[in-house]
Amino acid sequence: MAQKLLIPESKNGLSKFKYEVANELGVQFSDYNGTISANQCGKIGGEMVKRMIEQYEKSL
Repeated sequence: MAQKLLIPESKNGLSKFKYEVANELGVQFSDYNGTISANQCGKIGGEMVKRMIEQYEKSL
């Protein structure tokens, strides 16, 4: 089942955000090619979610 993006314009922003977080965590990341571990992927994703939640809470 294909996923439909609710806000297609967000894809580029999230991609940029992913690279920024990976860089800050010291993970060499360039278009996923299978060279980073699941642990590293989890750290990047977890940090992204943490920052998005913090940003949302600040906006309340």
